[in-house]
Amino acid sequence: MTQKRAITIARGDGIGPEIMDATLRILDHAGAMIEPEFIDIGEKVYLQGNTSGIPDEAWESLRRTKIFFKGPITTPQGGGYKSLNVTIRKTLGLYANVRPNVSYAPFVQTKHPDMNMVIIRENEEDLYAGIEHQQTPEVVQCLKIITRPGTEKIVRYAFEYARKNNRKKVTCLTKDNIMKLTDGLFHKVFREVATEYPDLETEHWIIDIGMAKIADTPQDFDVIVIPNLYGDIASDVAAQVTGSVGLAGSANIGDQVAMFEAIHGSAPDIAGRGIANPSGLIHGAIMMLVHIGQPEVAAKIHNAWLKTIEDQVFTGDIAKGRFAVGTKEFADAVIERLGQLPTTFEPVEYKHADESEAPQFKLNPLVKDRPKADVTRELDGVDVFLFNNELTSDEIGQKLETVGGPEFKLAVITNRGVKVYPNGFPETFTTDHWRCRFQINEAQGTVSNEDIIKLLGRVQEAGLDFIKIENLYRFNGELGYSLGQGQ
Repeated sequence: MTQKRAITIARGDGIGPEIMDATLRILDHAGAMIEPEFIDIGEKVYLQGNTSGIPDEAWESLRRTKIFFKGPITTPQGGGYKSLNVTIRKTLGLYANVRPNVSYAPFVQTKHPDMNMVIIRENEEDLYAGIEHQQTPEVVQCLKIITRPGTEKIVRYAFEYARKNNRKKVTCLTKDNIMKLTDGLFHKVFREVATEYPDLETEHWIIDIGMAKIADTPQDFDVIVIPNLYGDIASDVAAQVTGSVGLAGSANIGDQVAMFEAIHGSAPDIAGRGIANPSGLIHGAIMMLVHIGQPEVAAKIHNAWLKTIEDQVFTGDIAKGRFAVGTKEFADAVIERLGQLPTTFEPVEYKHADESEAPQFKLNPLVKDRPKADVTRELDGVDVFLFNNELTSDEIGQKLETVGGPEFKLAVITNRGVKVYPNGFPETFTTDHWRCRFQINEAQGTVSNEDIIKLLGRVQEAGLDFIKIENLYRFNGELGYSLGQGQ
């Protein structure tokens, strides 16, 4: 007999408690072998003065059970509060966000009845690293972080997922025509890993046309692997295209811990009214049961849910003018159909597999255990960023032409990435944030960080206010930095 599996559960905020209680009743009637440990996270914890939204005892439970089933949470508006979802995903290394998107036509209204795609979103990096700074009164920045190990993990996960689930194609979406280094690395790693999976078809689309295709011809996609921010947007678009964001569940997979949830928010405007759709959380629970080795229970619930939809039992977001039931009544309808199979939809069957066989554990050899690549790194110059709201670009340039010394020469000044010196255009709009690129004088040969420090001293002596620097490197002889627009 299967032993009960301890799982950590957070009911969440807004509609969270309602849909969680409904889902747990279904799990209980279906015979799920789980032993809940309930924790408080989210709005209540934030408002108690904990700016992370999660207390220490909740972390202790998560690290002990390694399975988290979570209702939607509310992050209070205003500064000082970090997204708890992002904090949990990154702290516990939940690098793969898996979001199936399936159409349930003709019972759920959709323009795309043949849609059946899975979006696998990188979950830890990109702009969601959350590294932001205000550098001048007019300019803030957010660093886009893409790493080779992080990218390889998510791309390999996507290919393993496709192979294990009998999928035929893996599509990569990036914007590497513009962000040639960051998105360019993601695309490059995708191409490298794809060579190890000749049985799977592969393709790449620029994110803007890729998003248009998700909205217009989603049936053309199978498995999509995508960086974090694009993936967050694309998966919500895809879920809505199926008929409702309220139908979609989500898995967040790491090497040691996994989290399961609905993709929608806490919907405080309808909280307490008993009308929320629990389907997204039900689908999250189904994914969780497969993950913890209870596929028969997962299939039993999934087939009962499909039969409920076939019998046209809908909550208000799906009914669209038809008769609607409440949260509790919808859960009751699923419970009544446990053990039944759908007749219009194809019945679902899940294979038995324990967690050690899941795709996330098949990164062989593990990225972290690989020897470091043999890469040469050569210092090629430095970008010095200035705060200035008084001088023109030509005046700044004339001052900097004299401070390069024997080691450096001023190559270009840009504002918001566009060249403004030398030979800038008067039509170019500028702010108070200037990037001044110094390249190494060819006659000088090599330079060091000590030379850069001396350069900064000369910049300061010229009466200019530097706010940060970025060293410029070549890796194996290739530029490790982008050119300015117009450079």
